[in-house]
Amino acid sequence: MPYCRIRDIDLWFERAGDGAPLLAISGSRGDLRRSPNLLESPLANSFDLLAYDQRGLGRTSKPDKPYLMADFADDAAGLLDTVGWERVRVVGVSFGGMVALELALRYPHRITRLALCCTSPGGEGGSSYPVHLLQRLRPDERARVMVSISDTRCDAGWAEANPEKYEELIRRFDDNRFGHEPGHKAGTTRLLEARRQHDTWERLGGIRCPVFICGGRYDGIALPSSLERMASRIQGAMLRIYEGGHLFLWQDSSAFAEIVEFLRE
Repeated sequence: MPYCRIRDIDLWFERAGDGAPLLAISGSRGDLRRSPNLLESPLANSFDLLAYDQRGLGRTSKPDKPYLMADFADDAAGLLDTVGWERVRVVGVSFGGMVALELALRYPHRITRLALCCTSPGGEGGSSYPVHLLQRLRPDERARVMVSISDTRCDAGWAEANPEKYEELIRRFDDNRFGHEPGHKAGTTRLLEARRQHDTWERLGGIRCPVFICGGRYDGIALPSSLERMASRIQGAMLRIYEGGHLFLWQDSSAFAEIVEFLRE
């Protein structure tokens, strides 16, 4: 799969599937070498799915300088130019949903339908959990916090009753196999700082394409209450809450099916 030059970075992207073009924007742990990822999801069975590592992540460049949310949106638009897609469906997950919001606001003519998964509008609409603060913790401590906020059902009582499942989740969030790569820490830090500043609340009324907002009932990162406020601010937005936490896409089998149905219309 190729790199392309987008503004000040070399960006890694991949494509899978056939059908209408769909841009997938992943979260703050997004790295296409990690599994599962959206290229392995049912989306690839229904669309020509384009996914990529965002600046600061994976095999894309990690410049050690301030990132703005606008930079991430402009990177996405630049990738669309590279592959020759003028108008496209977009799905954004977690931090990727924040980027997708910026993309829709900066390039409204380029998005035909928008699916926002487990994300937040920022500002008075509510921000996602401040994960940048967890960078101060040891990796094992950070992993334990991530388990507890990713799914609020995974409290101390659940961990005691399900030790093997709990340790499996800890290993997933403590997976830092790429941490030794040049620029990894700087890229993550810069991305999370941009995430901290995310705020589209006052601009949400400018989104005019059809929007599907969804999340997990037990998500302690992107709260259902923030999803509800965001849906109330975007004209005609659909809202769906699924059985799961921040990883609801992989926990509730109906989630991908309904997202595909929305994006196909």
